[in-house]
Amino acid sequence: MTETPLLDIPSSNQSENQSNSTVCPELDDWWDIVYCIVPKYINTVCVIGMLGNVFVLFTYSLHKGPLKIAEIYLMNLAIADLIFLMWLPFWAENINNEFNWPFGSFLCRSISASITLNMYTSIYLLVAVSMDRYLTFVHTLNHREIWSKTMTRGICLLIWFFCILLSIPAFTFRTVEDLPQWNISACVLDFPTPSWRTAESLVRNIVGFLLPSTAIIFLNFSTIRSLQKTARERRALRAKGCKRHKGTKATRLIFTVVLMFLFCWTPHHIFLFLDTLHRANVLKGCFWEELINFGEQFAYTLATTNSCINPVIYVFVGKYFRQKALEVFSQFIPCGFPLKWVSFKEMSSNFNMFPVRSSLT
Repeated sequence: MTETPLLDIPSSNQSENQSNSTVCPELDDWWDIVYCIVPKYINTVCVIGMLGNVFVLFTYSLHKGPLKIAEIYLMNLAIADLIFLMWLPFWAENINNEFNWPFGSFLCRSISASITLNMYTSIYLLVAVSMDRYLTFVHTLNHREIWSKTMTRGICLLIWFFCILLSIPAFTFRTVEDLPQWNISACVLDFPTPSWRTAESLVRNIVGFLLPSTAIIFLNFSTIRSLQKTARERRALRAKGCKRHKGTKATRLIFTVVLMFLFCWTPHHIFLFLDTLHRANVLKGCFWEELINFGEQFAYTLATTNSCINPVIYVFVGKYFRQKALEVFSQFIPCGFPLKWVSFKEMSSNFNMFPVRSSLT
């Protein structure tokens, strides 16, 4: 597979076997499972993710209060996820057609670029959110005095511009290629030389995952240590608090953010790196070829789940967001309609899992 397996045919089909290589066994039954299960899963992710992210944008856009800095990042994250999710049905149909691309060259290029754009923007927006929390909880000075919302929007624009630049190769080198030996027209990456392909894969691994994920882990675990230190100091001073201390809530949310992101995206980048080693003949043999073929399909399918559950792990678990959502949607609900699923009084006392001036959720 190439760098974005969602739009590619299996690597065993992409290039002819070398005369001195071993012919790998046909695994049609296994690929039939891919063609059957993956498109259905993708379409389910698309529907749930679109509804969730539209709900996020709807809530933030209609709420009368000003957006907080973290919420500006989260809105951009929801936009990036929506751009990605709107193209998922094309991917599902591509796999359902056994990688026969029916949508033309322009959509081949555009969809590939938009998917690559989502990969980069999502992780760098998470870096920005992690930095915001780090400055809030580790460096207790009010960084918002110098870190204005205008500057935050400027950072978002820079992230989008930087990620668009990184997505240009996906748009430039994508093409629909006729493969008569398999009777299909596939949307594939056609780099000028093998070194281009290797360089692109390493950029995705390093710039698109290794460096930003290292920053996310460092920033979030530094924040966790700071919150735990604060909790210990409170206990030492016999400051009796309820079990749902805001630091504990914040720690739990941060762990969820980090672990879920790594859970969804790490397998994709592992198989991408293995594919690079396979193309460089570091890994040889049918075992590695078939493992990479199937692994990339399911790993990227797992990665798409992150866009579906982002509204849950970054927003919906926060009581403050639920209060905002209730305030927005209560305008469209009849006055006598019971809202037993949530209590305003309970929310008012519990939504501050982060300080109001720097709330993440």
